[in-house]
Amino acid sequence: MPSPKLSLQTTTLWEYPSQHYGKGEQGSADYRGATPSWVIWNLLQRYTQEGEVVVDPMCGSGTTLDVCADTGREGVGFDLQPHHPGVVESDARDLPLEDSSVDFFFCDPPYGKNLKYSGRKECIGELDARDQAYFDAMKEVFEEAWRVLKPGKCAAFYVCDVWTRQLMVPIGTHFVFMLNQIFEMVDHIAVVRGNKDLDKGNYHKAAEETNFFLRGFNHLIVVRKPEWAEDEGEAGGRPKSKRKPQDGGEGSRKRGRSGGGPQKRRRGGKPKGGRASDFVEHERPRRKRRPGGRS
Repeated sequence: MPSPKLSLQTTTLWEYPSQHYGKGEQGSADYRGATPSWVIWNLLQRYTQEGEVVVDPMCGSGTTLDVCADTGREGVGFDLQPHHPGVVESDARDLPLEDSSVDFFFCDPPYGKNLKYSGRKECIGELDARDQAYFDAMKEVFEEAWRVLKPGKCAAFYVCDVWTRQLMVPIGTHFVFMLNQIFEMVDHIAVVRGNKDLDKGNYHKAAEETNFFLRGFNHLIVVRKPEWAEDEGEAGGRPKSKRKPQDGGEGSRKRGRSGGGPQKRRRGGKPKGGRASDFVEHERPRRKRRPGGRS
């Protein structure tokens, strides 16, 4: 049975009665922790145009790639442990992409150790959100998003708070604060969770008896790399400040090559050199577009 017709969400409270849209599915229903495809669809309708490059550095089962194929965007996916033939193995903190080469950046990161990820020690999913090491790692992801995004383009981060061992960790609030130090804030959206566990009576009984609340929404934080980043020599490299430098100040001087500071070097000393379009499987046929889309 097809899902209800898609339409643009118009408030900062998003809700849709299905994980997927249309007659099929995007990504894999068997992949735990997969992003609801309708969330990505809404983001692409608002912040991208057909033919633009969309990067997901934690692409998992490839939901973002499938939505891009449906909507005429060029999807590029990376993951430490790919579960989709179009996803390339790479660390989200060290993407093989050129500076200022991406039109939209979407990331649904791990936010606790409740799910089994790659098991590799460098995997952010192996870090506990109660520890500072998790937020230090995510800061590197945020900075990498800044580096690869074109000036004036947006990124979105989809995350949930966690409650464990009598402790609530407000990950979304931390992310808003951290991202606000780097980017321009566009909006902060609450997405109603469609987790099937929320329908289980034993979960609600435990919440009552132990006096805690089940997580009913995810944070969707949308940010923008400012247009002035290119003019002021901050298009590439690591961001110095989200505020535009004043004329005559130290930060207003051009650094290195046109369009940004020194190109970031990958671990091992090799400079990044890949264009996002190099990772697009152009020969992969696009799916027929679903009804209801603006594009």
